[in-house]
Amino acid sequence: MSSKKGFASTGDMTEKKISFTEVGPGLFAFTAEGDPNTGVIVGDDCCAVFDAQATPAMAGQVIERVRAVTDKPIKYVILSHYHAVRVLGASAYQAQGIIASEETYRLVAERGKQDWDSEFGRFPRLFRDAQSIPGLTWPTLAFAKEMTLYLGKREVKLMQLGPGHTSGDIVAWVPDAGVMFTGDLIEYHSACYCGDAHLRAWPQTLNAIRDFNPKAIAPGRGDALSSRQTVLEALAMTRDFVSTLYGVAEMTVAKGRTLKDSFAATREAMDPKFGSFAIYEHCLPFNVSRAFDEASGINDPVIWTAERDQQMWEALQG
Repeated sequence: MSSKKGFASTGDMTEKKISFTEVGPGLFAFTAEGDPNTGVIVGDDCCAVFDAQATPAMAGQVIERVRAVTDKPIKYVILSHYHAVRVLGASAYQAQGIIASEETYRLVAERGKQDWDSEFGRFPRLFRDAQSIPGLTWPTLAFAKEMTLYLGKREVKLMQLGPGHTSGDIVAWVPDAGVMFTGDLIEYHSACYCGDAHLRAWPQTLNAIRDFNPKAIAPGRGDALSSRQTVLEALAMTRDFVSTLYGVAEMTVAKGRTLKDSFAATREAMDPKFGSFAIYEHCLPFNVSRAFDEASGINDPVIWTAERDQQMWEALQG
């Protein structure tokens, strides 16, 4: 990246401890101390995974855990959104269908390759055995707003409740258990990555999640939320994070300040509350840049490329 200083995540090579937590009957959260999570939904005659990991080799760790609890085939891979760390491991599952929103399909076509290159450059540890990736992951089933998936008799409702982390986010709701898989719309003691976010809309999407009154949630990053108390805590934590970020940007833009000024003001407001969160330093430059753009009236997030990453970083460094 910049010759002055690289992004915090480029030097992060610390392996994380994996947990595989049951959040409801036949429902599991594969978590790794702030690294991207994967959800597992076991039905009567087959399974689905929610988010695929970044490489087929890394997806193999999920498959090992699934095989420890069931021998039912993994029939579907559900993608919460298009980011490389979530989708590029999909081929490992040999699923019959890869499901996403129509908006996510559009984003893969528009910026999937650039996102892959950018994310790999920022955070190489999350792409172990990157040579195992066969190419972009393309959904084979795409829907608008809502679709229902049946794993035998088990109903899984896939819904686009509103934009937030990206414009194409979906959640998976399992009605018989009252459990939701949210992807990066909710994080727990982990920073929200907001480089492709719609920050003004995100709190309303959180309201829509809260209205389901879930008993448990598998978030995008951080520990499984296995009680209503932790669900409410994570909802409040995520809302506070994105609202504080956007509020600072809105204030600095209104005062005619620069992006660098906004970065300093964001640190002052957010470091005391969120500085200890996983990937906070990794996300911060992208978060400030996106918040500043949205507060300036730029509705569509930029397409991040390695060149764009460096330009942004140099602007923040002065």
